[in-house]
Formats: sequence, C-alpha cells, structure tokens
Amino acid sequence: MEYTHLGRSGLKVSRLCLGTMNFGPQTSEPDSYQIMDHAIDAGINFFDTANVYGKVEGEGVTEQIIGRWLAQGGNRREKIVLATKVFGRMGQGANEQHLSAYHIMRACDDSLRRLQTDHIDLYQMHHIDLETPWEEIWQAMETLVQQGKVIYVGSSNFAAWNIVQAQEIAKKRNFFGLISEQSHYNLLTRTIELEVIPACRAYGIGLIPWSPLAGGRLGGILEKVKLGRRSKESLQQEVEQNRSKYEAYEQFCREIGEVPANVALAWVLHNPAVTSPIIGPRTLEQLQGNLHSLEVKLTSEMLKQLDSIFPGPGGEAPKPYAW
Repeated sequence: MEYTHLGRSGLKVSRLCLGTMNFGPQTSEPDSYQIMDHAIDAGINFFDTANVYGKVEGEGVTEQIIGRWLAQGGNRREKIVLATKVFGRMGQGANEQHLSAYHIMRACDDSLRRLQTDHIDLYQMHHIDLETPWEEIWQAMETLVQQGKVIYVGSSNFAAWNIVQAQEIAKKRNFFGLISEQSHYNLLTRTIELEVIPACRAYGIGLIPWSPLAGGRLGGILEKVKLGRRSKESLQQEVEQNRSKYEAYEQFCREIGEVPANVALAWVLHNPAVTSPIIGPRTLEQLQGNLHSLEVKLTSEMLKQLDSIFPGPGGEAPKPYAW
C-alpha cells in the first residue's frame, strides 16, 4: 500500500479510502466486519463514513456497525484514520440538520457514541450551509478540536468559492481550517477540474473523490446494466444514450488488459491533486479487485485516449470559456 499526506497536514493516509455507505443497507454486518478487517490487512488505514449512512433517519446505522467492529479490540481504532460527516437530517426537530453550532456539537457527540470512540480523526461538513455564518461554524469546530473530540476538519461537496471563504475566515481566526474536500469526481463527472481542484491545490487541501466509478457506470456497465440495482429504467436509458462512449471505454480496457473499474480508479489516482479516492465495496471480492488499481499504470497516450472518450471541461477556469 502507498501512503500520502492528507493535504498540507502531517497525517498520512492510504491511497485508497474505504467508503462504508453500503454497510447496513447493502452489506450485512458480518460481511462489513470482514471487509474492514481485510482492508486493514491490505494496508488501508483511511475509513470514511457519515452519520446519515444506513438509510434509517436518525439511527446512524453504518456508524453503529463500525462502532461495534471497533469495540472488538485488536488495536482496530489505533490502526485507522476515522472520518465521518455532519450536515444531513438526523431527526424531525428544526435543529437536527445542517451546520448550526447547536447541531454540530450534538451531532459530534452522537457520532462518538455510535462509533464507540473518544475522537474523530477527520470531521467533515457533508455539504455547504449557506444559512449559517462561518464564524459560528468555525467556533463550533474549534471547540471540538480544543476538547479533543476532533483532530482535523474537512468539507464535502463545496464549491471553490466556499473553500476560499472558509479558509480565509479560518486564517483570520488563527485556525487550521479545512484539510480535505470530498467531491464527486470521475471520468464522467469532471466539473471540479474548473475551480475546485485549483482551489484545493492553492490552499493545500487534500482531494478525496467520491463515486470514482460513477455509480458503477465505469465498472463494466454494459454487462451489468440488466442486473440487480442497475436494472432501473432511468439508468438503462442513460446507458443507451451514451452507449458509444461506454463501448469505446470498455474496448479500451480490454485492449490494455485491465478491468474497467480498475482503470477508472487508476485514472483518478493519476491526478496529483487527489489524495485517496473512496472505494465503496459491497463485497470482499470487490475490495480485493479495487486493490489492484494501485498497480495499474496509465501512459500519457492512454490518458489522451480516455480524454477523447470522456472529454473534461477543457482545463482550469477561466481558460475553457474565456480568451
């Protein structure tokens, strides 16, 4: 396993991050334990979750599964960098969502209880909250850091201007601010190349792409679209509309002798701005397959071919749309 610094921090994390969103809804608790144990054995030390994962409002089902796994001992907690998120609705009360100081403080304590730990290594804002001032958000985060309940703070789904605003206000408060940003990024979804990636680079913020396989579309969708959860009519229609791209992509993968999922992960990993893409295996076999992506090397010519199949926005703003 390869390791790299998380943004400008001294913290080192594995080049693949284990996403846990499937734990509970798609993956049984015993199978989730097996996946986490195997991830550690493979050298993955970066685990990501969220208080809303589990599809039961307010229950934090996935955090509870991780907590019971950690409680088994064996230095499990000491072996991982544990990340979770706050923002989503955790109850029907008026203040049981978003980023008020009231909700942040209570949500953190609730996550700690479910995870059966005394601290969160990376506490991430799951979305931007445009109705809460940054002074309030940072005051709450600073308090959690001072209390030892949180070590680092990250963001998710932020626009570039949100990142800039957050960091400039944090700087005025002599606070470290954001250390990472989780963004939707893959061969099909490359919008963040315009402004988010340049902002992360400028501020020393690690990029943690979510959905690097585009919800399975880049994992050999032409063979899988008729099966299970990918048999939805809307997805089949989208695949048919873009069939020529998927055919060209899957043919490219066959020509270089790699499975589509590993090529998609290798493409994300080749970007120097990327810290660790989030893999979300439903099964142990999927995790074992994802690990091979670290060995896939894409040449400059291969990268050009992928760009021709899935063109990006044309570079960093404002060049793609200004003279």
